[in-house]
Amino acid sequence: MDLGTENAFAELGLAPDATEREVKAAWRRLASQWHPDRNDSAGAVAKMQRINQAFEEIRRAGFGARANADVDTPGAPDNNTPDGFDADQATTASRAAGTERQRRPLHRKVRMTLEEAAVGCIKVLRGKVTDICATCAGAGHRVMGGNCARCGGSGAIPKRSFFGWPAGVTECEACLGGGIARQPCAACGGVGKKEPRGYKMNVRIPHGVRDGDLLHVDGWRVRAEGPPADVEIRVEVSEHAFFKLDDDGTIRCEMPVDGFAWIANRQVKVPTVTGFQALQLSRDRLSYRLKGQGFPVQCRGTRGDHLVTLAPIFPQQLSTDQQILLDQLSATSSGAGGEALDDRLRAWNRGLRAWERGL
Repeated sequence: MDLGTENAFAELGLAPDATEREVKAAWRRLASQWHPDRNDSAGAVAKMQRINQAFEEIRRAGFGARANADVDTPGAPDNNTPDGFDADQATTASRAAGTERQRRPLHRKVRMTLEEAAVGCIKVLRGKVTDICATCAGAGHRVMGGNCARCGGSGAIPKRSFFGWPAGVTECEACLGGGIARQPCAACGGVGKKEPRGYKMNVRIPHGVRDGDLLHVDGWRVRAEGPPADVEIRVEVSEHAFFKLDDDGTIRCEMPVDGFAWIANRQVKVPTVTGFQALQLSRDRLSYRLKGQGFPVQCRGTRGDHLVTLAPIFPQQLSTDQQILLDQLSATSSGAGGEALDDRLRAWNRGLRAWERGL
């Protein structure tokens, strides 16, 4: 976009008879204020591009007669650029930054359960985005050049007290204190932005994501109703009521189980990230490892193991029927003469009797 020399001076906040040194000083001051690396506002990129274009326009014009009125001192860089910084590079860098910032990704958080993270899922993201006005590139106005008619170019409006006495000055609203005439953008009403619009997108979350993972979605792959930019998704995996996740993908689950069912070697249902799994109990074991039923070791990788630790639970107080049944069961563990049928118990009892006789 060709600004024209007069508008270029106005963009830098200078009069048309400004010297080369004043032009460079204005460029440095504005660049330090609006460079995207220092300014995160929505209009920073567009503003920096206009600043660079204005400097380029003045440079191509050779600074006119003003170049001879204020030359660089001997030994100073003689490349017609502020502080030796190449304006073409500045413009290129600004445009590159502009492209990147216009595509600056939207940041979203997606919360999911451990089960969803383990097997993958599809999440629907909805939101609103506000695009900058293409007519004014987000500035909200067009620089007209010349002095502001309201403040006469001073950038300030005198204030009056309640009694009409002078009470200092305030910033001119028409030129925002710049003193340069500007015209509000008719397309956006001077706000520099379009009306917010909603978006919707379906995002496939791969299996094996962990809490805190960052996922990237390319904007060009999203359908028309999606956002006009890439999307950075921060994964938040909720804590689970039953499971604990290890770094190696092992899921640990401590599960209370009926003590009598454990003694009787019954089959129970064990919860896993893919649903219930049948588990055959054995009264001589409290820990069980279900191969490949845990969490993926890495994103999109194979699943680890599911480790179940049983905690047999017995009644704190037995009912009468339970007491009778246990007495009957205990009686079946002794043979004739009350001798224990199990070799380990017999050996222990004999050792106790020998120890007692030695007292």
